[in-house]
Amino acid sequence: MESSQQLPGAGAAGAPVPKPATQAAPVVGTEEKQQSRKRYDHLREIEKKVQEVQRATNEGRGEALPGYETMTFEEKNKGKFMTTFPYPYMNGYLHLGHAYSMSKCEFQVRFQRQLGKNALFPFAFHCTGMPIHAAARRLKREIEQGKTQRAEGAGPTQYEILAQTGISDTEIPKFQDPKYWLEFFPPQGMKDLKDFGVYVDWRRSFITTEVNPFYDSFIRWQFNTLKKAEKVKFGKRYTIYSEADGQPCADHDRSKGEGVGPQEYTLIKLQCLDLPESVKAQFEGKKVSLVAATLRPETMYGQTNCYVLAEGEYGIFEMKGDEYFICSHRSARNLAFQEMTKDFGKYPCLGNVKGQELVGLRLKAPLSKYEFVYALPMQTISMGKGTGIVTSVPSDSPDDWAALRDLQTKKGLREKYNVLEEWCVPFEPTPIINIPEFGNLTAVKLVEDLKIQSQKDKDKLAEAKDKAYTKGFYEGVMLVGLGEGLKVQDAKPIIKKHLMETGQAAPYYEPEGEVVSRTGDDCIVALCDQWFLNYGEESWRDFVKGHVKSQDFNGFNPKTQTEFEETLDWLNQWACSRTAGLGTKLPWDTQFLIESLSDSTIYMAYYTVAHLLQGGGDNLNGQQGNPIGVKAEDFTDAEWEYVFKRGPYPAGSPISEETLAKLRYEFEYWYPMDLRCSGKDLIRNHLTMSLYNHAAVWDNDTKYMPRGFFCNGYVLVNGEKMSKSKGNFITMRDCIDKYGVDATRVALADAGDTLDDANFDELVANSAILRLYVFERWIFEELRKNCSGELDFAAQPPKDLWDEMFENELNYAIDQTTKAYNEIKYKQALKHGFFEPQTIKEDYLIGKGSKPVNPFLLIKFIEAQLILLNPIVPHFAEYCWATHVLPILQKAKNLTKAPAAKLIDQGWPQAEVPFNPLKRRMYEYIKSVKSNVRLAQEKAKGGGKKPAKGKGAAVAEKVVENCAIFVAPEYPDWQKAVLEILAGMEWDAENKVSGNAYVNLIKEKIPGPKAGFAMKFAAFAVKEAQTVGKDAALELSTPFNEIELLESTKEFVFENMPGLKGTRILSAQQEDDGIEGSKASKEAALPSKPAIFFY
Repeated sequence: MESSQQLPGAGAAGAPVPKPATQAAPVVGTEEKQQSRKRYDHLREIEKKVQEVQRATNEGRGEALPGYETMTFEEKNKGKFMTTFPYPYMNGYLHLGHAYSMSKCEFQVRFQRQLGKNALFPFAFHCTGMPIHAAARRLKREIEQGKTQRAEGAGPTQYEILAQTGISDTEIPKFQDPKYWLEFFPPQGMKDLKDFGVYVDWRRSFITTEVNPFYDSFIRWQFNTLKKAEKVKFGKRYTIYSEADGQPCADHDRSKGEGVGPQEYTLIKLQCLDLPESVKAQFEGKKVSLVAATLRPETMYGQTNCYVLAEGEYGIFEMKGDEYFICSHRSARNLAFQEMTKDFGKYPCLGNVKGQELVGLRLKAPLSKYEFVYALPMQTISMGKGTGIVTSVPSDSPDDWAALRDLQTKKGLREKYNVLEEWCVPFEPTPIINIPEFGNLTAVKLVEDLKIQSQKDKDKLAEAKDKAYTKGFYEGVMLVGLGEGLKVQDAKPIIKKHLMETGQAAPYYEPEGEVVSRTGDDCIVALCDQWFLNYGEESWRDFVKGHVKSQDFNGFNPKTQTEFEETLDWLNQWACSRTAGLGTKLPWDTQFLIESLSDSTIYMAYYTVAHLLQGGGDNLNGQQGNPIGVKAEDFTDAEWEYVFKRGPYPAGSPISEETLAKLRYEFEYWYPMDLRCSGKDLIRNHLTMSLYNHAAVWDNDTKYMPRGFFCNGYVLVNGEKMSKSKGNFITMRDCIDKYGVDATRVALADAGDTLDDANFDELVANSAILRLYVFERWIFEELRKNCSGELDFAAQPPKDLWDEMFENELNYAIDQTTKAYNEIKYKQALKHGFFEPQTIKEDYLIGKGSKPVNPFLLIKFIEAQLILLNPIVPHFAEYCWATHVLPILQKAKNLTKAPAAKLIDQGWPQAEVPFNPLKRRMYEYIKSVKSNVRLAQEKAKGGGKKPAKGKGAAVAEKVVENCAIFVAPEYPDWQKAVLEILAGMEWDAENKVSGNAYVNLIKEKIPGPKAGFAMKFAAFAVKEAQTVGKDAALELSTPFNEIELLESTKEFVFENMPGLKGTRILSAQQEDDGIEGSKASKEAALPSKPAIFFY
């Protein structure tokens, strides 16, 4: 744990409370901008002072405590807390997106530390992969070619990107060397985080890649362990590939398309029985086919034609086996890298044809009942997806039927594309699949039902397609062919296999969406020799899925939990090797590097020993020695096994067993990792892979599995996506310069805590400056006014009603804030721990009126408020504690415990008396009455309304000088009867009544003229239960004396109402009150809902 030291300004016992030098009263007439700047400067001064102390006391350092080996696993875990954040990629400065996700860890580690736990938040920097390598190469090319300025209409150059971040022209050329990025940006990131005041143990920081020999050795051990466990395989795999880079393009190597994988198609060969005139002589006698990519090979029995884009550009490409394919150039590129062409990666075009030349060709369609079909034009084909050829099954594809029907019925369309009637009209849809809901011609029925007019009716066709494909796959039954009688989902693989084995089809893959590499290459799918992690292996997946569903794992959000489970259902065979970039070499096949997501799955374990192997932020690359005097080359797999897996001490090791035991002790103490916070985009790769690898490396031992993953959405700025082109791209240092640290942290806490996109609102950051400044001034003034003497905690004055409600509300705030922090709902923590207590405090001061405030409650409130805020605004809270509160407590008598020099050591606030729900109802009651009094006054005054045009002058306000509040001590008999009936009904946990049986009971028990009123009252009570709870809504009388309460809080209820001369609190049952016109108000009064009458 960090050592203890007082903040500047924290006086010794008995010292007077110092007044900060910067806290002079505002000068009258000063411009608001100057005042705003003054407030900002004051808070920044506080932040810098506190950070000096944080550095001097090594705040954030976590040490494994002695003696934990005698504890049970559960006991040890209750006393420690370890959180991590995915180390940011170091190809630039840290930005607001990093700060937002990182703040989830930062607020939580401070909360857990405030609870008294030994808390650890390590932080490292990621450099593995292609992005840095690609950027350096791009910059080198720009400088060599003299093209450092963007071309007209193009995006910024790499040179300009670096210049925009403030890097000088003299330094930019150094970034041509990828290793310089590793030297420059990680220390900059560390500086920004330190300026942000994060609770990090900087001794454990490091960078990745083989530049860091210790981390490099650790990753080699990890992969040797995975290979030994048979989790790493080798073989040919279809993978996203960059032709320019000459290697697979993993998620983190992409500038666009992260998360996009290969999409499998079946390539249907429609053999040409005719050839276009322009290439007929060249390909006469050769096997030429139009090739169509389909996701539904089982429907080929229903082919009636195929479609081409008349305006499209097609090529003829030679394949293996003396076959020639007519398809788009784009798809030919994919085929060339999938071992379909004669030479891998080469696809010379032997001839070009326009789509219109293909119209009218006779084709042999596999499995079709027709001897031959024709190529026809379709207007909606995209040349950017599939092959540009679309096989047509109008029985089950709404798009195909809409296009065929257009050609059959529209003579003008046929003439436009030179289509003969006999090419399309005789070819009617063929029933091949029966779907219970739609029959055996699904597409025909859906097109008719949805009133689709043509093939261009895009939205309706998309709806029809979704219904046809979903229902067809899960509910459809084959009527013909090899799969006759089988469900479509069962028949599909049988028919697909037959087509491929008979040479009528081939496998084809392309990216399921656009993927662009960091080098700017439009990626394809290639069949590559690769090492891959065999995710999805049944026993491996089942263990991980069992852990995710167990009580040992917390996903914090049901949506997050569901997404992990869904990802485990589909994630498989992840390529873990590549040939270029930065990183660690595969230990058994050094021609390959380990890709950037695969070397980032269990490094949290390395954090536990990094401070001993590297020792500090000035040794990020691990090359400057370390506290225990070991060398990276001394670590073999055996040493790592001893440290992380309780392996035997390796005989002949150059590292002593005492030293290795020290490393093991650190790891065993801090693991398992308690919490990892991340953006939601990593659920589908990194986070799930981390679970897999923890399970594999630690042999399915649940003691080492991660305990919780919190995931958040992306962060917007003022409701808009952050973008350099929009000018709203904000770095961490920008935030600090503009708002200071704590105000930025308030805005981050307020931004949101769900998987939905969060919103960093600059208005919130600005208002936080004012809120914090004003609160600090209030603390200073109130303590000076009320606590200047020596407080004796054994001689506290008796508490009046306002004291009791104030203390009770504070206890409620503590309970709710604690719950919010535990659930990682920081927006709620800010609400319950800051915004609401500020209102409670104001109500208390107004309620006390001329009576003195209770100084002991005052200081208790300030202490609790500062502690509740400390995880979010630690600089402000620590400063106020040390400067304003601590000196008072140091000279006070009879404290139950001595105050800590630092607020973080003071512990979490505890309620001295249990929370009292009734006191809370009383407080909420008088606040509600106060609000309703003001609304009633405005209504009673009337007037002030502008008349309709030409209808005379505005109506003058009435003069109302008196107010009567009518209280109903109980309900009338018929309303009691309604409540008793409702109380006898069944209610669920959400305070909703089950069914409507009460309706008939009310009609039976309350017949006659009151029946209608009774039903309305029942509806009111049912609705009220949703707000206040069933028990409170169905009470027959208020559990406190409303008249007495209102009499004792009159000063609060009628506060700041000039012109009001008389106020009365009366029972609604009092018949002669002498107030004319009050009868309707009296009758409207209900228990807990007094009626207000102005006169």
